[in-house]
Amino acid sequence: MANGAATSGSVAAFGQRASAVTNNKSGGGKGRRQSLSGGQRQLHTSVKTARKRSVSSARWLERQLNDPYVAASKREGLRSRAAYKLREIDARYNFLKPGQRVIDLGAAPGGWSQVAAEHVKATGGKGQVVAIDYLNFEPIPGVEIIEMDFTDPKAEDLLKSRLRGGRADVVLSDMAAPTVGHAKTDHLRIMGLAEAAAAFAADVLEPGGVFLCKVFQGGTERDLLDALKRDFKVVRHVKPPASRAESSELYVLATGFRGPQGD
Repeated sequence: MANGAATSGSVAAFGQRASAVTNNKSGGGKGRRQSLSGGQRQLHTSVKTARKRSVSSARWLERQLNDPYVAASKREGLRSRAAYKLREIDARYNFLKPGQRVIDLGAAPGGWSQVAAEHVKATGGKGQVVAIDYLNFEPIPGVEIIEMDFTDPKAEDLLKSRLRGGRADVVLSDMAAPTVGHAKTDHLRIMGLAEAAAAFAADVLEPGGVFLCKVFQGGTERDLLDALKRDFKVVRHVKPPASRAESSELYVLATGFRGPQGD
């Protein structure tokens, strides 16, 4: 990474990947899902597999058609169902506040940026949200969008240059690498992105700052968690209701950044 020398040593040094991590899931799921459906019985839509449509794509489409979060996001004008994950995590831990400077890594299509902009009052100029993704997506009121791969060597300095004072109060990362169908390889790729995001957070956050990052269970999360525990006062595993139960997806919420080493 471009700013590797300036990052906190405990987060930047991931020499080896280690053993399994305990899954401490947080938050209930049923209440939220019922509220999204308005308390009414949901109609189940079946999808017939067309000749040219794979079974997996048909299952994905059927799941989307019957997902109450997908339906709710369309009603509310949210970019994706992922917006509810951030809403639910913040509703439980209350870390997004008016006036904060937020960086959203892997932001497309913009669901998290929408929620962050609303909570920090970015549209009124009180807070600030800077989003980055190599995918192009539609503008969002109050959000500055950078179309660039976060792993580009120029990305970190560019992000810091757009922040007021060059520092952030919150770093969000919902980044996920394209899958190749090999579980171990896919897990290592997503953890590589999580580690890069954590190293950047340690470099850019103000003391007391917050880091929220997506990870996947797979046996190599412990290195990241151990490093975060050295740099943040509290580190939690969070499984919001909007995260599908069958998914190995988890979020790591680290609060109370201690500041760069040597401060």
